[in-house]
Amino acid sequence: MTDVSFLVPFVPTRPEQLLPFAALAQWSSAVRLWQGQGTVSDTHQAFVHAAASGFRVPVGTSVSLMPFCHPYDAALRAQSLAAATGHSVIAGYGPGAAVLQRSILGAPYRSQLGAVRDYVTILRGLLTEGKAAHEGEFYTCNAALPRQPLPEVRIGLGVLRPRMAELAGELADAAITWLTPAGYLRDSVVPALRAGADTADRPMPRVVAIVPVALDGPERDAAKLALASNAGHMSLPHYADMLRRSGIDVDMRNSPEESAKALAGGGAFLFGDESEVRDRLREFTEAGVDEIVLNVTGVAMTHGGTAALRELERLIPLVATP
Repeated sequence: MTDVSFLVPFVPTRPEQLLPFAALAQWSSAVRLWQGQGTVSDTHQAFVHAAASGFRVPVGTSVSLMPFCHPYDAALRAQSLAAATGHSVIAGYGPGAAVLQRSILGAPYRSQLGAVRDYVTILRGLLTEGKAAHEGEFYTCNAALPRQPLPEVRIGLGVLRPRMAELAGELADAAITWLTPAGYLRDSVVPALRAGADTADRPMPRVVAIVPVALDGPERDAAKLALASNAGHMSLPHYADMLRRSGIDVDMRNSPEESAKALAGGGAFLFGDESEVRDRLREFTEAGVDEIVLNVTGVAMTHGGTAALRELERLIPLVATP
């Protein structure tokens, strides 16, 4: 059976804003609470605040952007998060867009896959052996990270396209997708993950799909909700390329509303009544997804955090309901 989790649908400006969602994660059937890369506030600190407030739940980051943090610091943060929550952590990472790499590092990575390989190799050594001895083109680390008995930290990679999926199959514990239709996962991502795992003679990583979704209702428009949830991602070249590969053409410069309609029509943004959404979520299970992460950012951005919380209460049972 596919696990169900959910994403905090906004970046908290104050850590206490996270607490109602942490409470829902603790008392519902959700297996994990997820947050994306924070810019207004730090994701790890927000999770630690929730744990200190009494909501100690499994968490995941989706995804922390590599240019912001050396892999040694990333390993230390992930290990500290496992200690604070008392639960397993899926620490997800990705290289980010080329424009981000240029603004932080001075130039894009010459090789996205090479940078990710360096980063994960160092993380793996620190988190599993307590030391890393790696001198790479993009990241170097010769250092120890003291080990202690802690819940498991699993390394996730943000995956959009087959080559990164194949690398995730070789190196990662989880492949984390965002905005990827079920059919594209089934036909492109999962086979590439399996091929990478077979090459490395290891089990295939768990497939974690972060799925933008909203229920139909009064004053609800699919295109407006899709834009509120995904406009930023749809404007990035690597997301636009993934969507084109999945059969969804987006042109955010000239036709954002038509692009949003295409997103909903192509199954990258789920919208409908509970029965319709249940059926669309089942397609992700059938595609090989191990964990569906409900993303109601569109609802939060247009109707507020309380509405998003109520939306999740209705959506969570749909994943497991036949």
